[in-house]
Amino acid sequence: MNIKEEAHKMKLISPVLAASSPEKRNQALLDIADALEAGRDEIFAANKEDMDAAVKNGISGAVMKRLKFDEGKLSASIDGLKQLASLADPIGKIQLKRQLDQGLVLTRVSCPIGVIGVIFEARPDAMIQISSLCLKSGNCAILKGGKETAKTNKVIFSIIKDAAEKAGLPEGCLLQAELHNEISELLDCHEDVDLLIPRGSNAFVQYIMNNTKIPVMGHADGICHIYVDDSYDMEKAIPIIIDAKTQYTAACNAVETLLVNRHIAASFLPVMAKAFEENHVKMRGTREVSEIIPCEIMEEEDFATEYLELIISIKLVEDVQEAAAHINRFGSHHTDCIITEDESHAAWFMNMVDSAGVYQNCSTRFADGFRYGFGAEVGISTGKIHARGPVGLEGLVTYKYKLFGSGQIVGDYATGKASFQFKDL
Repeated sequence: MNIKEEAHKMKLISPVLAASSPEKRNQALLDIADALEAGRDEIFAANKEDMDAAVKNGISGAVMKRLKFDEGKLSASIDGLKQLASLADPIGKIQLKRQLDQGLVLTRVSCPIGVIGVIFEARPDAMIQISSLCLKSGNCAILKGGKETAKTNKVIFSIIKDAAEKAGLPEGCLLQAELHNEISELLDCHEDVDLLIPRGSNAFVQYIMNNTKIPVMGHADGICHIYVDDSYDMEKAIPIIIDAKTQYTAACNAVETLLVNRHIAASFLPVMAKAFEENHVKMRGTREVSEIIPCEIMEEEDFATEYLELIISIKLVEDVQEAAAHINRFGSHHTDCIITEDESHAAWFMNMVDSAGVYQNCSTRFADGFRYGFGAEVGISTGKIHARGPVGLEGLVTYKYKLFGSGQIVGDYATGKASFQFKDL
């Protein structure tokens, strides 16, 4: 398959998908949900082959968790499709309507980005989330999943593509790239691909950014923090931290570093350590921490580590100011939380921590498009341009200006024959 040729064809198809009715796009999502349910046995069989191959190849435990596609993930994916179909259409929203002069009206209207290339890691459910979000938002998509999920992705993509086309969406609005060399071809499609979204390791995302002229949106690391303030509630703190670390350890929104106010460390850390031990979480901490609880001693530079395993870094800080300074230095601007009953401390933390998500008294695992009510997400962006945080429908549309006139020419305004009469309508 020639990716450049296919991307060019897709660019020509993209206006047709953009102009399709919301009813047709929503029906396609519901049909995809039904088709996935009907194809469950074929999907699970393919996933077992991928899992068996991963075991033979010594794939890490973190990747294995992402690779597995079971009843729970299928059910969550189907729920996400139905939620997505129920959301308002993001296309054609009038964001601005302004009269420039009598009979000369300007509007700014939301529209799809066009053709999006998404390169993602070993998560079969990502194939469903990404393709469905692109279809709902009227975007064509070129999808390249990880080699570890090749068989599962192929089956899922075939089901999605067939259901979408049977629902009346344009043939060729979705394309699956399967070969590794096709990534390089995709990176060279700057004339036809409007946006790239890479999901993977820091090194991989940096490679994508450094080897393409196509705009790139996404994030590399997920070094998330929880700071336990001196005005905390023990009954809230322990379950929140355990959930953030263990509920799905391999996720980018799992907590990696626990910051503890020095003034409550002696009473809090032994209780926290017991909970970590009960949940098989290995503790690493500064020498100061090791004087209160048993842990592996770590150096300052080690706080830049993303584990994606049952390991957590622990450090004592003097106050919320020092906590924020640590997060802004070592964090990945993903999601960070303060546990406190002091509203002024929470407000200061939320204003000063430079992350896409800042929370008070809840697990960092809430950083997710489905849990935000977006239906799903194509990824989480830690940048500040266009979209930030979980990227759902709003992050997959841009806008265009439409100007409706009645014979006006700029020359009349330049010579004073006419004058602007600005008025928001």
